[in-house]
Amino acid sequence: MKHRRLGPVFLQAAQIRTEDRQAAGYAERAKLGRSVARLGLSLAILCPNLRDFLTRGLLRDAQALVRLFPAIAVALSTMACGSVGADGSDGLRVALLLPESKTARYESQDRPAFEQRVNDICPTCETLSSNANQDAARQQSQAEAAITNGADVLVLDPVDSVAAAVIVRHADAAGVPVVTYDRLVLDAPVAFHVTFDNERVGALQAQVLLDAVGDERDDGVFVVLNGSPTDDNAAQFRNGAMSVLDAAEVTIGAEVDVPDWSPDQAQQAMERALATLDRDRIVGVYAANDGLAGGAIAAMTAAGMDPPPPVTGQDAELAAIQRILAGEQHMTVYKAVHTQASVAAEMAVALARTGEIPDSVPTDQIDNGDGQVPALLLEPIPVTLETVGSTVVADGFWTIEEICSGLEQECARAGLLDAAS
Repeated sequence: MKHRRLGPVFLQAAQIRTEDRQAAGYAERAKLGRSVARLGLSLAILCPNLRDFLTRGLLRDAQALVRLFPAIAVALSTMACGSVGADGSDGLRVALLLPESKTARYESQDRPAFEQRVNDICPTCETLSSNANQDAARQQSQAEAAITNGADVLVLDPVDSVAAAVIVRHADAAGVPVVTYDRLVLDAPVAFHVTFDNERVGALQAQVLLDAVGDERDDGVFVVLNGSPTDDNAAQFRNGAMSVLDAAEVTIGAEVDVPDWSPDQAQQAMERALATLDRDRIVGVYAANDGLAGGAIAAMTAAGMDPPPPVTGQDAELAAIQRILAGEQHMTVYKAVHTQASVAAEMAVALARTGEIPDSVPTDQIDNGDGQVPALLLEPIPVTLETVGSTVVADGFWTIEEICSGLEQECARAGLLDAAS
């Protein structure tokens, strides 16, 4: 389905249309027909880029058009209607809605990579970026503001995969397509989804953890720190991890879903586990991401567990890579965020320009409860001490200078400084 932008005035008309269609009879609409035709023709002449918008019938209702004529006239006097540029990008606005900043990658990696790619392929596009700081209501307000400010497409990484359906439905009603980024929105009409194979992420984490624990798993217990219960990705990570852990028949001494992916709450959950379990029997910690891993490691370090048992992570945050070098965290999962952000930017610009996903894009299909969503699933890569150089360094995600600041001896032992010389 093609999408076109609806400005704020036209969104009001679209919302009024259903009500008026029920209230106004056929005769009344016919009476207003000639006025509507003249108004529609005037709008099409003044704004050539609205012709498709008009012919699709979003403002076909006569009453709504005539009633809104003064507001439309004011809008036309202040908006740059003009013709769309030859490349279809003139004046396009791309909104990026990020969920939180506790996960460091969003502001340090995703946002700049996305904004740069939009600028590369559409220099005249404007990117409207915002971060909800883990507040679903705030994210909804940010999305509404983006639509009101003329966003042609939303790229949405939801705080809450269920609650964000309101955002997607609102955007769909306004003719604004939504690309979901990293986390899928459920039960709403999503145009495209770009993420990683999340069950594969969880399975990789669990398998690397089992390999590190070895035979100790037979008599030991594991602590499991899952992600936020409002994040659909967290459930997928868990499914993947449990498929491996259950098959290995390990003993899970404590399992917690950590609200908001909060490192502080992960630390508290780990402190409770240490208080209720025999800490000497804890042989491994499944932490769904690097923030949770950091919280768990802080709790174990404070309790005198030095070194701590193997701990997993995800996102290849700089702090996590440094903990791996220091022997505090066993592994993380590197996800090529720059690739993910670039793909999302390219899909967003394509949707803003044409309303369609390019046929050349290879896609899977994901059922989000509303229907099958075309999706691109990228491959996650495990990172351990032995593979830091061949993954995050080789890919330019982090430089050796960034990683090794204050950790020169650890980097030398890992061979990173030799690689840099």
